[in-house]
Amino acid sequence: MSFSVRSVPERLPSAVARLSAELEYLPPSLRRVAGHVLTHREETVYQTITELAAATGVGESTVTRLCRRLGFSGFHAFKIALTGDVSRTVPAGVLDPLEQAGSRTIAALQATLQQGDSQAFVALAARLVAAARIEIFGQSNSGLCAQYLAARLMRLGLPAYAHTDPHLGAVAAASQGPKGVCIGVSLSGSTLDTVQTLQLAQRSGAYTVALTHRAASPIARHADLVLLSAQAESPLDSGDVSSLVSQLMLAEGIYLALVQQLPDAPEWLRRTAESVTDKKY
Repeated sequence: MSFSVRSVPERLPSAVARLSAELEYLPPSLRRVAGHVLTHREETVYQTITELAAATGVGESTVTRLCRRLGFSGFHAFKIALTGDVSRTVPAGVLDPLEQAGSRTIAALQATLQQGDSQAFVALAARLVAAARIEIFGQSNSGLCAQYLAARLMRLGLPAYAHTDPHLGAVAAASQGPKGVCIGVSLSGSTLDTVQTLQLAQRSGAYTVALTHRAASPIARHADLVLLSAQAESPLDSGDVSSLVSQLMLAEGIYLALVQQLPDAPEWLRRTAESVTDKKY
């Protein structure tokens, strides 16, 4: 009889240990970043590279240099290790799992609602109504949100398309024009494929929109309009339900703003609902 042995996940390298060991040997700019991270570990876990660079008064390239000097491929890899350090010092929660998921989701929805700008949704709806094409980009959970938003817009008869393949997304963005609207969905605001795709869309002359949690993030630089959700996530907690729900709330806000502006919305909803009646019992 053979027995299978479950492998134990490899322990994450300690970012804190590496920072502490290298601190006194770092040049001034790198030492400033390292000292800030050691003092603000929990805060850094939820920051983008843009936010950390701004907080320490250095360029993003300096943050990247520090991470690579410590043996990490980049800032995201460094944050994963730092999150492991922080999680080992935080006691486990005592809430019932379902209660914990519910409380986090409710908090995300309430925070997103509080910082919402209704006029921004109205203005975006007007752009979408007049758009020749609407391209929506996203990866992973943000890709699910992109697909959801595209499906909602199609129900209203709008030419909306979701792209979770970065290559096809890049082609769609590059072939846009002034009458197009491109929406990039990235909770962190730092998803490289989505950022690059929105940048291509901006260069092509399209009106660009970012759905993100981070106002100070790479994707915001390439957006004419930024809509903010309110749920942060750590690198080890990426894609949890509360962050997804906060993104979906923004998508639903866009849909409802369109319903109010489109006189023929009821007719489109009837027609699209009838199109699938023979696919249900």
